[in-house]
Formats: sequence, C-alpha cells, structure tokens
Amino acid sequence: MQATQPASTILEVARKAGVSPSTVSRVVNGSAGVSERKRLAVEATIRELNFRPNPSARSLKTGTTMSVGVVVQDLESPFFTRMLRGIEVGLADSGNVPIIVSGLWNAAQEAARIRLLVERRIDGLIVLAGHLTDEELIEFARIQPVAVAGRDLSGPNLSAKWVDQDEAGHLATAHLLAHGHRRIAFIAGPHSQFDALQRHAGYRRAHQDFGVEPNPALVAQGDFLETSGLLAMNRLLDAGVPFTAVFAANDQMAYGARVALYRRGIRVPDDISLVGVDDMPASAFMTPGLTTVRQPLYEIGRHAATALLRLLGSDAPEVEVPGLQLIVRETTRRL
Repeated sequence: MQATQPASTILEVARKAGVSPSTVSRVVNGSAGVSERKRLAVEATIRELNFRPNPSARSLKTGTTMSVGVVVQDLESPFFTRMLRGIEVGLADSGNVPIIVSGLWNAAQEAARIRLLVERRIDGLIVLAGHLTDEELIEFARIQPVAVAGRDLSGPNLSAKWVDQDEAGHLATAHLLAHGHRRIAFIAGPHSQFDALQRHAGYRRAHQDFGVEPNPALVAQGDFLETSGLLAMNRLLDAGVPFTAVFAANDQMAYGARVALYRRGIRVPDDISLVGVDDMPASAFMTPGLTTVRQPLYEIGRHAATALLRLLGSDAPEVEVPGLQLIVRETTRRL
C-alpha cells in the first residue's frame, strides 16, 4: 500500500515560493497587499505541493469556523434527506461544512441541539420545520444568522421560506372531488405541526368549493410516519363508514395506508383511490404509482443554504423555489 504523503505546511510553501509565511497567508485568505508576481508564485507552489490551509488556524484568524448547523426532525425521513441534499449542493462552493443534528420531533430536544451547535461556534443555522415557536427562532437569530424552511416569519438576521400547505391539501382533495368522489377519508398529520393543520384546512376548503359537506367520521389521526398511516386506515375500515377515496396528509402515511388496504384485499384504485403529499422518490415506484402533490423539497433546501450564505455576507444567487404541482399517477380513478 502506498504511503500517504504528509501534508505540506505554510512554511514549506513560503520557502519554495521565496516569500514570507505572512505573504502565503494573505494569498490564501484573499487579502490585498500582495504583488501579482508573488501571488502567482504562491498559487503555483500551492498547486505543486497540494497545500491545504489548516481550518483551525484560519478559524482563529478570521473568527469564523466555516461550519453551518442544520437541524432536522428525523434523519431517516426521505422528506428531510431530500432537503438535506439541496442544502449540501447549496453550500458546496462556499467552503462551509454542514453539521447535522436531529430535533426528534421534540421542542426541548430541538432547542438543546441548537444551543449545542451555537456552543460549537457555528457561523449560521438552518432549521428545517421543527417545533420551536416563531419567537424562539427569532431569539436565536439575535445570536447568529438563521435560515428556516417551512415557516412564514420574518425578523432581523433571519430568512424563512414557506410553501402554502393549505394549497397542498386543496390540490389533493380537489383532484378527488373532480373525479366524482364525494366520500373522501382523510388521514391527518400531527396536531402540533402547522403544515399538518394547513393541509387539513385545504381538505375542508376543497369540499366547500365543490359544495360537499365533509364527514368528520372519515378523519383519522396519524403522525406523518408510515405505521400511523397503516393504523389510521385500519381504523377507518373498521369504523364501517363507507368511502371511495383517501387523502393521506403525506406520502409516508399513504404508503402505510396502501399496505393496510392490500392486506384487506381492497384494490387501489379500483375500490379506493389514494392521494398523498410530498412526492417522495419512492412514490413513483409504488405499485401502482402514487398520485401526490409534489413539494419542491430539494429547491427549498438549496434556498435555505443560499439564504444563509447571504446573511453571512456572501453574494450567492437566490434560488427560485417552484410552486406545488399535482402529480397524477395510478392510485386515483374517476368514479
């Protein structure tokens, strides 16, 4: 096995380039006051020796750590991994490294994780959804820049991006109503989540638009996870109240609902139509493919990353976040 070549030091670069270590430091940090001849010599030597600046030393000199804290709620959820991919791409050319922690759907845990990140001297913070109040997020922004995804709020040193979740619920339900369904069950997300409440509101608004009174007996509670979708669907079926379609407040609960229907011998969409929200990567590969409302999760992640970079003084371009889109696949049919 070939031995790893030891990293070059700033002294070695200076000696070979024929300049002082302080000149090398100024070139690395992009500082002024270095002649063109010396700058070119240093840059050529850096490439030749494959020199990499010491992040700790740079941190002491500049007062920055080139690290960004990212708070998610569930590291296993495809909802968050899609946004994390967008954050990774958004930060890629900035030199900043994301440090990812989980709030575990708990406000106290989320606040503790944020305090831990702040103690580690991150330069900025990205919060994906979460249980903290708007006031708590605004307070954290007094300490350092904060970018938030999934909230509609504003404040100093803070950037937020909100996608209309009422419209997501409306698009999903209106699709079923337009296909002739009038008895539409709803698997709701957790009461503590604002986006879940908004999707429920969209479900009710679509019924109102079509002049249909929704049946409260066809609403079952879930928690955005697959198991809760399965259990909620079992409760709906056991209740004996007839329905021809189901709107699950996210794709993950729709997956669980689909399993429950399969185990009961109920065909989708022949017997029951099914719609979700999010358009997770797996939704296109279900059998049959899931009709859903696509959220621009990747773009939301990129938007959060570049928004934070701008708060940190970068001229990173703003990322355009597209609107919601109904993706019609094979789990819905016209009555």
